[in-house]
Amino acid sequence: MASRLISKDFLWRVWARAEADEIFGRSAQLSYYFLLALFPLLLFLITLFGYFDGASSHLRHKLLSYLGDVMPSSASQLVVDTIDQVTAARGGGKLSFGLLAAIWAASSGMNALGQSLNAAYDVRETRPWWKVRLISIALTFALSTLITSALVIVLYGGRLGHSLAALIHEGRAFGVAWKILQWPIALAFVFITFALVYHFAPDLAAKRRERRLSASDYRRRWLSPGVLVAVALWLVVSLGFRLYLHFFNSYSAMYGSLGAVISLMLWFYLTGAAI
Repeated sequence: MASRLISKDFLWRVWARAEADEIFGRSAQLSYYFLLALFPLLLFLITLFGYFDGASSHLRHKLLSYLGDVMPSSASQLVVDTIDQVTAARGGGKLSFGLLAAIWAASSGMNALGQSLNAAYDVRETRPWWKVRLISIALTFALSTLITSALVIVLYGGRLGHSLAALIHEGRAFGVAWKILQWPIALAFVFITFALVYHFAPDLAAKRRERRLSASDYRRRWLSPGVLVAVALWLVVSLGFRLYLHFFNSYSAMYGSLGAVISLMLWFYLTGAAI
């Protein structure tokens, strides 16, 4: 009985804090910035994939495939069609020249995420604007590197491991194991991405000064269970929303061709709330 009361009280306090910090309003704000940042980030990644000779199309297909696993199907198709149109309309030189603008737009979404996390942590931003922007750009590059590394490992790590396993005559067993290991590897990179965002996007140095936290307490944030909860919650709401649209997709009937955009914005909204 006591555990039920504690659980109910805890959930009530979480809800009250979410209302006080306007989490759902900030999630709507983030969905707008995520929409602006998504396509520049994907264009940047696809251009980056071009430096991998012979692997660009495979990396791109795998990226969009994993994105489609958590994104609503109509929104996923919208993203694929838009990327195809933009890539076809631009030449290689123009696409490379536009990378600076793409990085700036993508980092704006990261910057907005940092400001929302500041509100969640109840701290005021004390860092100069140029430092915040540089951190946002660095996180954008880190996110791109993590995504690229994860895709390279998933695509080519299996071949290397299969070759090594064949030497000890365990090739078939490794093939089965690798199909299972692909998802934990992808989740590990998602976890690292969330941990980097939680650690560097908000002004935690201000919170450390305010709470007078020791250096060991500050480092312990890397092991925060909140990162695990955020990743799990994001996966649950993403897959749940995808199932809802699969069985009760009324947005196309209500909004016509805008239904895919509405679905994408709602998915971004749920993603912002989960984070």
